[in-house]
Amino acid sequence: MAKYGKSAQKRVKSAMRRKKKGTLKSGSGRKVKSRKQAIAIGLNEARRKGGKVPRKSSRKRTSRRKK
Repeated sequence: MAKYGKSAQKRVKSAMRRKKKGTLKSGSGRKVKSRKQAIAIGLNEARRKGGKVPRKSSRKRTSRRKK
C-alpha cells in the first residue's frame, strides 16, 4: 500500500519546480533554498488540500535527568 497519494506527489513536484525557479517562499516570506524544506512545504500543501499523506511524526524526549 502506498503511503502517499497522487495529489501529494503532484504538490511536492510543484513545490520542487517552484524552488528551482526561485519563486517558492517559506512562511516568513523568504526564498526557500533547502530541498528538504521544499518537500515539507509540498507535503503540507497536500495535507491542507486533503491528500493522502501520513501524519507528521512527533519527536519524543528520550533522555531524562537522573536524580
